[in-house]
Amino acid sequence: MLANARAFLGRAVFVTLFALIRTVAILFLAIVVLCRAALASPPASAPVVAVDSVAMTVNDLDRAVDFYTRVLTFEKVSEREVVGTDYEHLYGVFGMRLRVARMKLGDESIELMQFLAPRGRPAPVDSRSNDRWFQHVAIIVSDMDRAYARLRQFKAEHASSSPQRLPDWNPNAGGIEAFYFRDPDGNHLEILEFPPGKGDAKWHQQNGKLFLGIDHTAIVVADTEASLRFYRDQLGMRVVGMSENYGTEQEHLNNVFGAHLAITALRAPRGPGVELLEYLAPRTGRPIPSDTQANDDWYWQINMRAPRPAVIVRDPDGHASLIAAE
Repeated sequence: MLANARAFLGRAVFVTLFALIRTVAILFLAIVVLCRAALASPPASAPVVAVDSVAMTVNDLDRAVDFYTRVLTFEKVSEREVVGTDYEHLYGVFGMRLRVARMKLGDESIELMQFLAPRGRPAPVDSRSNDRWFQHVAIIVSDMDRAYARLRQFKAEHASSSPQRLPDWNPNAGGIEAFYFRDPDGNHLEILEFPPGKGDAKWHQQNGKLFLGIDHTAIVVADTEASLRFYRDQLGMRVVGMSENYGTEQEHLNNVFGAHLAITALRAPRGPGVELLEYLAPRTGRPIPSDTQANDDWYWQINMRAPRPAVIVRDPDGHASLIAAE
């Protein structure tokens, strides 16, 4: 009987110890998950107050500046070079040295970033508009025919087959004319002309200019609801429009056969908007590589302003945003 009691007690101690170890392991994993979430997501108490600019990585800053100033009539407003451990920690790139040119068109700005060291990886040569590393800025023009002719004059690379007028049956997008093209580094850009009654009122003011400013940046996402939990619920941006686009015009704009998109537009109190592009079809777009770094050719970031220390965060698909105080 004594032996049985000892065996029972031993089993009880073993079960209790196993349960304790299991509980500790679960708590440890929970702490890891919470810490990662805290590092990846900005606090809800610090909503974004502005989209300051959109940044993209280029291989040759001088060539890129020439293209944006000469072809698209941007103005170069500043250039800086950054180096040091603070920037290495911010961007997650060891040994980095970075040239950044700030370019302005109308009221909006972009930043062109060339990593002098270390060089990143080239973008996949078969990149498509439904791959989730796709991002562009929409440049508003006063005359689509003239703008397209200018791009042809300077031999800009096509991404769309030609400018497309979205059909009138689409209440939120009908009458919009748009065209995708690429800069010398392969970054996607869009020129877009709003018809009367659509778009911000400032895009309809007559100022004699062809290229007017930047309405939004667009990103491909896998799940709109997951992205809204990030941009709307965590960053505090508001949804200002939704559209479902499909048909031959959309296919030839995106250059993706069978393209059928759910589009959701968000805005902060100031600055250009952010558009979420979810491909309902085809769902063959590839995810952003999980090891993407800021010096890789496909890297873009949205520069946002909020009352907090500078940090780069990633949305559920891996798109980057740099959030910093004004």
